[in-house]
Amino acid sequence: MADDLNCTVNQATISVIQGDITHQTIDAIVNAANSSLMGGGGVDGAIHRAGGSAILEECIKIVAKQGHLPPGKAVITTAGNMKAKHVIHTVGPVWHGGHQDEAAVLASAYRESLKLAAANKLGSISFPSISTGAYGYPVKEAAMIALKETADFLAKATSIKEVVFVLFDPHTFEAFGNALQHVAREKK
Repeated sequence: MADDLNCTVNQATISVIQGDITHQTIDAIVNAANSSLMGGGGVDGAIHRAGGSAILEECIKIVAKQGHLPPGKAVITTAGNMKAKHVIHTVGPVWHGGHQDEAAVLASAYRESLKLAAANKLGSISFPSISTGAYGYPVKEAAMIALKETADFLAKATSIKEVVFVLFDPHTFEAFGNALQHVAREKK
């Protein structure tokens, strides 16, 4: 199954692993943030705790300058004390049954994060499963959106050569693994 958890798109690799995103040695990790950028629960809280006060200080400056971050948008900060160089904060949608444009907003969160990484000439990025924790987005559907959006982005010329989806629990890891296999079959 390990070979099935990697896919190549236009000389870039997409991988799915189970683990802790705060331990990634990579150019940028993505934070499934809330609009205030002040930290919270789940992966958001873990990233703020692992990165230390430098992340929060930059987030405060961003919010002071532009206000709360709307769902589907992304901003970049330092990674503070983590091995990653940057944190890209994005806000996913809260699930309301799928009838309030949640899929488009979730796709935008992934796309805007990838655009920001490419704009900063980053070569590698790690994502958590955005919106599937406290925001309640169904994991299977979210995984398909995440993998399809990433594959579509990598199909065009970009500095990004490695995308790693780092999933914390076995259920989410399995859903993303299945979605990656589906996207890899489509790309052949």
